[in-house]
Amino acid sequence: MTSASEIYIQATETDPAVRATSTLREVHQALRTDFTGKDRGGAAEDRVATLRRYLAGAADALYAPASGAAGTRLLVRALRSGAAALEARLDALSNAADPASATAASQAVAALLDHQLTVEETVLVPALAELPGVDLARCVADLETVLGGGRLEQPDTIDVREIPHGQRHPTIFARFARLAPGEGFVLVNNHDPKPLRREFEATHPAGFTWDYLESGPERWQVRIGRAAEDA
Repeated sequence: MTSASEIYIQATETDPAVRATSTLREVHQALRTDFTGKDRGGAAEDRVATLRRYLAGAADALYAPASGAAGTRLLVRALRSGAAALEARLDALSNAADPASATAASQAVAALLDHQLTVEETVLVPALAELPGVDLARCVADLETVLGGGRLEQPDTIDVREIPHGQRHPTIFARFARLAPGEGFVLVNNHDPKPLRREFEATHPAGFTWDYLESGPERWQVRIGRAAEDA
């Protein structure tokens, strides 16, 4: 059954993906503003900490969901390389010995950051919106959780019988996205989740494992894992 809160007109302001994209752009604009202009002295430490939280959140909430799909795997690798370069520039800013060095480091961060965020907005976000099983609104909400100092849930067992139908696959794929190679979780359902397996085969070919622990007749349990060789 669809609730009133789940009814919306696609590609309008009522569309959760549209709202999520707008929210992400607001976050991006705030980050860009933090690193434009002259160094702000005592505020530098706070700005660096905020950007580090963003990079950590983006890795889990935005990059990880697209890391296994064939069409976005190389994009994610490039974004992770960009994030590593930003971290190095942030280290230089934190260790700057004088105002001139701090200003130069801050400007370097601003340039790299603008490129990174532009790629996220123009390439990654549209790709995430099209990936089966990925809920862009949930991705951005997870990012906001990390930015707010919270932690993302990583349950060992997901019983989808307790989750509304429209949220089941996004919940499962969000959990899968945060697995390290070789890790896994147990899915519990009241039927054989064959459609879900087909989505995994489409988006993470050779990148996941699927092992039945229990096969009906009233309950199915499947251990879903990230393959050890998955990038």
